[in-house]
Amino acid sequence: MDFDHYYSNIDIFDLKTPFFKIMNTQLALKDIVKAKSRIDGVINETPVITSSLLNAWLGHTIYFKAEGFQKIGAFKARGASNTIAWLIENDLTPKHIVANSSGNHAQAVAWAAKRFNIPATIYMPAYASKVKIQATKAYGAEVILCQTRQEADALVKQTSEEKSIYWIPPYNHEQVICGQGTAAFEAIKAIGSVEAVFAPCGGGGLLSGSLIAAKGLSKTTQVIGAEPLMGNDAAESLRKNTIQHLTEAPKTLADGAMTLAVGDITFEYLKQLDGFYEITEEAIIYWTQWLTHLLKLRIEPTSALSMEAAFQWLQKQQQKQTVVIILSGANIDQETTKKIWENDCLTTEPYKR
Repeated sequence: MDFDHYYSNIDIFDLKTPFFKIMNTQLALKDIVKAKSRIDGVINETPVITSSLLNAWLGHTIYFKAEGFQKIGAFKARGASNTIAWLIENDLTPKHIVANSSGNHAQAVAWAAKRFNIPATIYMPAYASKVKIQATKAYGAEVILCQTRQEADALVKQTSEEKSIYWIPPYNHEQVICGQGTAAFEAIKAIGSVEAVFAPCGGGGLLSGSLIAAKGLSKTTQVIGAEPLMGNDAAESLRKNTIQHLTEAPKTLADGAMTLAVGDITFEYLKQLDGFYEITEEAIIYWTQWLTHLLKLRIEPTSALSMEAAFQWLQKQQQKQTVVIILSGANIDQETTKKIWENDCLTTEPYKR
């Protein structure tokens, strides 16, 4: 699909609407460029790094977009700040912002709302990472803990119906998608031509934005997603060509991908992906350890999803490839860290797997 032939329009809408959705349009590269312009100077342009040892072992050139260096330690700051900046740009500044999240999006909205001097309330499930709950509070937001993700989702929707309150959902919002897409845009601009971009999938916002950015810059670049096998609602949705819902939060270490279902907006972009992988918990642990060791960075388990997908994809390639992997964040609590490092995976080098 030629993304340059599509464009988005600003329609009139009411702030009481839970989220803004442009009907019958397709986001394009220029929407990502606009988002980048809005958030320049607000977020960090994170580094692109590589490991010569990993490249030698696998026989390919692998670049990592290190979003752990982003504001709040994750890519989510991009979508949250772009959405608020977009509202202000269009004279639609809300009096209050609400959001629902199990972690990084909660922190991102809390941080971005404070950055733009707008009060925020975040609804989080009680099982969310303790460090992420505390960080969200520290950024100045009111945090309301709920027994389940379903309860958090229902409460945020109910609250957003009040006048002058705006709901920024974690992924199913076009300006959130555009903000997240700036990560892949920056990476490809910095690296040059790449054969493939890999990103994790929770609700699909990062993957959707990465698809728009990558295909807009080069139609031949493949965009490939990955999610935990333990929470494979997106893969099931793609197989059945209709959105599938999990009945409870998946028991995966990749807490950034614990969503119950993808959104109706993001699903349309996920259907355009070039590939999608379901990743075991063992592989998540393996690559979290190895990326931490090789890159000397703090790595969220969600970031390991993309690395395992790239590993499997690269094994099938006949020629040397250059790829970029988006490391989604660096926020990991003590309990998860203990589980990740319970057994030593560093005794088996990647090329021996």
